[in-house]
Amino acid sequence: MTYDLIVRGGTIVDGLGGEPYLGDVAISDGVIAAVGTVTGDATREIDATGLLVTPGFVDLHTHYDGQAIWSDRMTPSSAHGVTTAVMGNCGVGFAPCRAADHDVLVDVMAGVEDIPGVVMVDGLPWNWETFPEFLDAVDAGRRDIDVAAFLPHSPLRVYVMGQRGVDREPATTEDLALMRKLAAEAIQVGALGFASSRLTIHKTESGQPIPSYEAGHDEIEAIARGIDDAGGGLIQFVPDLLAADYEGALQAVFDVAADVGLPVTFTLAIGNAGPELHLDALRMVEKANESGGADAKITAQIFPRPIGLVIGLDLSGNPFITYPSYQEIADLPLAERVAQMLKPEVRERILQDKPGSNGHPLMFASQAWDYMFPLDDPPNYEPSPADSIGARARARGVSPLEEAYDRCLDDDGHAMLLVTLANFRDNSLDTIAELLHRDDVVLGLGDGGAHYGMICDASFPTYLLAHWARDRATGRLTVPQAVRELTSVPARVAGLADRGRIAVGYKADLNIIDHAALKVHRPVIAHDLPAGGRRLDQAADGYVATVVSGEVIAENGVPTDARPGRLVRGRQPAPA
Repeated sequence: MTYDLIVRGGTIVDGLGGEPYLGDVAISDGVIAAVGTVTGDATREIDATGLLVTPGFVDLHTHYDGQAIWSDRMTPSSAHGVTTAVMGNCGVGFAPCRAADHDVLVDVMAGVEDIPGVVMVDGLPWNWETFPEFLDAVDAGRRDIDVAAFLPHSPLRVYVMGQRGVDREPATTEDLALMRKLAAEAIQVGALGFASSRLTIHKTESGQPIPSYEAGHDEIEAIARGIDDAGGGLIQFVPDLLAADYEGALQAVFDVAADVGLPVTFTLAIGNAGPELHLDALRMVEKANESGGADAKITAQIFPRPIGLVIGLDLSGNPFITYPSYQEIADLPLAERVAQMLKPEVRERILQDKPGSNGHPLMFASQAWDYMFPLDDPPNYEPSPADSIGARARARGVSPLEEAYDRCLDDDGHAMLLVTLANFRDNSLDTIAELLHRDDVVLGLGDGGAHYGMICDASFPTYLLAHWARDRATGRLTVPQAVRELTSVPARVAGLADRGRIAVGYKADLNIIDHAALKVHRPVIAHDLPAGGRRLDQAADGYVATVVSGEVIAENGVPTDARPGRLVRGRQPAPA
């Protein structure tokens, strides 16, 4: 028999956590045709001797809503083994949207997801109004990997309520009926479900809470019932775990899920210090899963390394970004700015200045000195407390601001600092190690396609396999466990039962990996967005090949011309 592709002699990691075994994988017409000892030949063969052969990775939490329109490559995700990316998370996106509300959604995405407004204005054709029309626009494009989408809450609310939705007024009975109808329509044309957020720091670029922030229980229920009307889907939710009423907001979503019979996945962040609120949230998950039945499965979505910011002089934020004395030179080209900052009088003026009140909502963390670390190559995402800016400053006998100033000037001003906002409890990832082994926890929050100038976390699959399944001395995952968490588990949560495992009939998305060579590089700045916009990108070593629908999209870190990625319309059944 002749196949399109045979991957020969690799160590097959099936995606379900099973024991790895040596074998071949044959592919025909975009699906896996044979596994084991494969006879016959193929149009192309890949020698995988000594390499891992895994299913393609599924990332549940991305924001490629714009990039999927203006680009044919979903990087950084596709450079780290991701073959399916779910977008529309956090309840923000670009549809449905009337022409009069374009500026509103640009304001939301610029503030929440740090996407420059000019990028969205220049990069998006805005040739849609309804959510079905938006999916058609995505479907018309070709890209390296598959994408799937949630119906985002904030655009839906603005589309139905206009300025009342922007102003976060309560929805009327008529509003709720229309939201329910449009939610059903979204599911019918291919949405995986519905996404919303109540996170305080999710603000528009103009500084206002996003439209969905104070949406009531009745509104969440109406949308959920619309999803159920059309056959069901997943609710994705970002609670405000630092707010006093987070339990009430989270429980309201759990109650809706139980009443309607829908699964929920929500973002779980672990505070670096203080009360262990994540444990309270997990107890709520356990209780909901005990009483809700299989149809109301709740999963907490965690990130396997610190949730952090990357800051520096050439990025969206740095420790001096709100200082009036720094703002005087902030618009200078980097080399000129560095030259100014090296002058003793400028240095003294900035170090003696006080921060202003304007800035990105996340800039509150830009002076968290004991949770701020130089980010080298390769980057260390579990650094020693002794390497923090605060500890280095104390060792030098200088102020933390002075130490940060000097470090920002390293590498001619190209230096980067990592601020570990969350998940770095007691200056380690030990708490994450415990959560990674729970069945009610799923990986997410890669955030690819967003936070272009301050976050580069879409590399987490590579980090999981290198750090958690190879390098870390304690709390490790086995390779089968790590691969399972990157493949069949998120595929199951998303309702994509046709992928995430190596077995006959399943979608032919594969990674061929040199596990010993696997390495994440430090982020780099690229100016490849529309209008010359800047973003952080991140490469990896160790991916010998990545295959999507049977086509090789990258070899040894170099992309090919293949663009087999498609829009996944709705939940997918397992092969017969």
